[in-house]
Amino acid sequence: MVATIQMLQQVQYQDPKDYFRRLKGLEVWSLLSRTGNFLGEQGIGAYLVGGFVRNVLLGRETADIDIAVASDALEIAPQIASALGGKYVPLDKVNRVGRVVLADWQLDFSTFKSSIEADLARRDFTIDAMAVNISQFGADNTDIQVIDPFHGREDLNQKVIRVVAESAFSADTARLLRAVRLAAELDFTIEGKTEALIRQFAPLVANLSGERVREELLRLLAINGGQTLTYLDKLGLLTALFPELEATKGIEQPKEHLWDVFNHLLQTVSAVDFLLRQSPWSFQERAGEEILALVPWSAELAEHFKRKVSSGSTRRSLLKLAALLHDVSKPETKTLDAGRIRFLGHAKEGATVTANRLERLRFTNKEIKLVETEIRHHLRPVQMSPGGLPSLRATYRYFRDTGEASIDILFLNLADHLAARGPNLNLTNWREHTGLIAFVIGKYFEQGTIVRPARLVDGHDIINIFGIAPGPRIGEILEKIHEAQASGEVTTREEALAYIDHLLTSPPEGSNKHEIRNKSK
Repeated sequence: MVATIQMLQQVQYQDPKDYFRRLKGLEVWSLLSRTGNFLGEQGIGAYLVGGFVRNVLLGRETADIDIAVASDALEIAPQIASALGGKYVPLDKVNRVGRVVLADWQLDFSTFKSSIEADLARRDFTIDAMAVNISQFGADNTDIQVIDPFHGREDLNQKVIRVVAESAFSADTARLLRAVRLAAELDFTIEGKTEALIRQFAPLVANLSGERVREELLRLLAINGGQTLTYLDKLGLLTALFPELEATKGIEQPKEHLWDVFNHLLQTVSAVDFLLRQSPWSFQERAGEEILALVPWSAELAEHFKRKVSSGSTRRSLLKLAALLHDVSKPETKTLDAGRIRFLGHAKEGATVTANRLERLRFTNKEIKLVETEIRHHLRPVQMSPGGLPSLRATYRYFRDTGEASIDILFLNLADHLAARGPNLNLTNWREHTGLIAFVIGKYFEQGTIVRPARLVDGHDIINIFGIAPGPRIGEILEKIHEAQASGEVTTREEALAYIDHLLTSPPEGSNKHEIRNKSK
């Protein structure tokens, strides 16, 4: 499809059928022709609909093809999968929707019962309510006609998202989120009456299934997270999705913070976008290039944040979700200490609140654990050292405690700093902060010692050589060895054994060697 898009973008066409004509000779034309022939031989009417038609007219890449058939899609899709050498996946038994998965394409078949025009009238937005009869993709035909009863092409030209009918959102609440996501993906504007309808129906999104919220939310976060979430709030959708955020509005913070808690959270998401090189910082005019130049970056880090976590999610999108919720428990933990505002324990409480919410939204256990860990430890990087760079031992403990989330937390911590100060950022403090982060990241990418020390001794050695009974004490001693390796005190097996002997012959005050050796018995 990439070749298709490159060809389409060479020329601006006035007639929409010219866009489809340019598909001729490409793989997708052959695929549509074979599918159309198969359906035609069985006398089944079928139409390309939805996003595929829209994206071809926009010259956008897509690997998803939506096809409406005048038959039971759950009966037809398996037959087409067999004919095309693909895999069949039933999607919706109630609404009769089936999927055919091929190497480079995904065909979704839906069922319509009366006419294609009636089917289009039930769709969400005018730009998705267009159709093309699949029988037109024959070997000799180049005159592709687009069925467009709701003037979707006109809205494409005007870059507008408009509902087909006022009942669109009550018929399917997920369309509330989809409108915002499409506007963000396409750089379109939601038409005024449609925007008013979204505000009217926004509370209904709270009843949407967790699976559908998760899907749309992750796609929204994959775009420009900060701006998109701000717009969701303007429409009344954000706090409907995350009721916990309502209490953060208007919560005052210490003097170094420019914004209240809620706006700080939105700014933190924008800061993540900036730090991950996805969008400019809102305050770019104030030494923006210098701010970003101080932040460690590499091909390895770029690849790290692109990495898939679960279906539909990446480390980048989940980091933005953590940024949105990292201070969610500040309202209930707020106290005044000698006139100073404090939020003791908000990271730990926020991690728990977030995990509960993400569980309701059907995020996977892996996703929940990653976001929860990021929030729980988002203050940890600046707590590693009271001044200057952290010790190697402290750095080891950080990686030990944060595990898979360690790199992500470092960037969340930087985003938190930026979003606290905004245009009032002190570049000297920022330079010190980014220097600490760069040091820790550097240790992460060093081979060997800090993150995963080599195993010099194991539990069997401790039991057999030193006579320690199996139990928690074995793990404590091994952990001491790992810390000593990280700090450079221990580098060989002989040094490790000597270090253990020292631990056992230098017991805490009030204990003796015999007690330590036998405390786990």
